[in-house]
Formats: sequence, structure tokens, C-alpha cells
Amino acid sequence: MKSTGYFLYLLLLGIWTGGIFMFTVIVTPVIFKAFDRDLAGSIVGRLFPGYFFFVLITVALAAMFLFFAWSARTGTAFRTSVVLVVIALAIALYTNFSLQPRMQSVKQEIPSFENTPPGHPLRLKFRKLHAESAVLNLILFADGVALVALAAFSRK
Repeated sequence: MKSTGYFLYLLLLGIWTGGIFMFTVIVTPVIFKAFDRDLAGSIVGRLFPGYFFFVLITVALAAMFLFFAWSARTGTAFRTSVVLVVIALAIALYTNFSLQPRMQSVKQEIPSFENTPPGHPLRLKFRKLHAESAVLNLILFADGVALVALAAFSRK
């Protein structure tokens, strides 16, 4: 089971980090280049709930398989991995059940990003929430990459 657990753990880390990379670096920019801002925002807004849920599920499954992946559960690398997975899980839960719903709510109050002035209070509120989401997304990506590195170079 340890080999199977280790394989599934690595696979989930790859899906987690690859999914974040694909959505952040490829899908979202392509959508915003192909469509006007309001339509692109609407498309990405429809994708966000599924994206955040995808991240939550892959993080949760990786957390579960972490314990099958490490035969020695006492080393620094294992403890660091546990901390990183717990941080990722907390971020994924927060983005799914708090941040994303607030972003969606504020976004629905803005009739048009193209016609609403950048200094409008709702645009400022959305920009703040979006910045928080972007930072947390990058942390989740870096967290996943760090877990891949720990698994690859420190497994016992």
C-alpha cells in the first residue's frame, strides 16, 4: 500500500499544482484576451466555483494520501509536509466557503466592469477580494510545489 499511496499522493499533488497552473496561467488569460472584460469576467466567474471546489478536493485527497506516502512519519520533512497540507486545506476551505461567495456577491452588484469607474466603492471592494484570492492562489500553488519537492527529495 505504501507504493500505491505514494503514487496517488504524487498524482494528486501533480493534479493540484497542474490545475492551478493551467487555470491561472493559461485558461484565464486566454479568456480575457478573447472576450471583452464583462463577458470574460462572466465566464471566469462561472468557472470559479468549480475551480475552487477542484482545488479543495485535490488538497483534501492529497492530505489523506500523505499518511500513506510516508513510511517514516517522524522526520522533519514529514512534519513540514503535514503543516503545508494543513495550511493548504485551511486556505482551500476559506476560499470555497468564504472568499469566493463574497467575491461572487460583490461582482453581481457591479452592472458592468467596463462602464463602472475604477474608483467606484464596489470595484474597489472587488479588487481587494480579487487580490486576496490571487495571493492565496499563488500560496496554494507554491505550497503544492513545496510538497512535491519534499516528497521527491525527502521520502523515507
